[in-house]
Amino acid sequence: MTTLFHAAHGAGPDIVLVHGWGLHGGVWSSLAPALASHYRVTVVDLPGHGRSPALARDANIDAYADELATTMPSPAIWVGWSLGATILLRMSRRHPQNIQRLVLVGATPRFIRCENWPWGQDAEVLEAFGRELSLSYRATLQRFLSLQLGSEGDLRVPVKQMRRELLRYGAPDPVALQAGLSILRDTDLRTSLSQINVPCQVIHGTHDRLVPVAAGEFLASRLPFARQDLLQSAGHAPFLSHPGAFQNVLENFLRG
Repeated sequence: MTTLFHAAHGAGPDIVLVHGWGLHGGVWSSLAPALASHYRVTVVDLPGHGRSPALARDANIDAYADELATTMPSPAIWVGWSLGATILLRMSRRHPQNIQRLVLVGATPRFIRCENWPWGQDAEVLEAFGRELSLSYRATLQRFLSLQLGSEGDLRVPVKQMRRELLRYGAPDPVALQAGLSILRDTDLRTSLSQINVPCQVIHGTHDRLVPVAAGEFLASRLPFARQDLLQSAGHAPFLSHPGAFQNVLENFLRG
């Protein structure tokens, strides 16, 4: 079993923050201290990201969900962004006893577009990332970041912040990067959403270029106990581009 790197801040009810593909727990560097005044906030690096060792080459989404469930404090409130949200949706079916509440940021039950799912990316987008990783992981990941935030106007600061965090602990493990792309490519959780019986919050930016708002709306409508909060003008990482608005809607949900 792998021991995932994690760090805890503050005291109170447990909250675990789970980042997205290609990054690490450092993306929560602004949110974690803000929550730590009322919660014990645990920030984790996914396998092969940041300071966590990678799982086996053939590890799938179930292995990632199981690793989080066995390593992190529980029961807890879980906040997942992008790939992290996908893993938490799966974990909520495999380990429901570990979850008190679920916050899903920039989330979708299916990342890839298909005939009966128009709210996804073309498979070629992920295939291109996979090909380019072998040539230049730095350029590939930075292009991925540009899709998440853009680089115009007041978004220049969060873009620079994410790029600065990108290599703080060295390059992510290539095996883990490919595994994350495989999870995004192959996972379809639409039929299991009705069985997730915990309070859920779906937070989505109205200008998300990776996961359309309609995907978040579908997600919120199929989860039995869910609310959706839309952040106007925000992109795929609203906790970085619109930190104040993000924290407000999150804390309203947690207090509710």
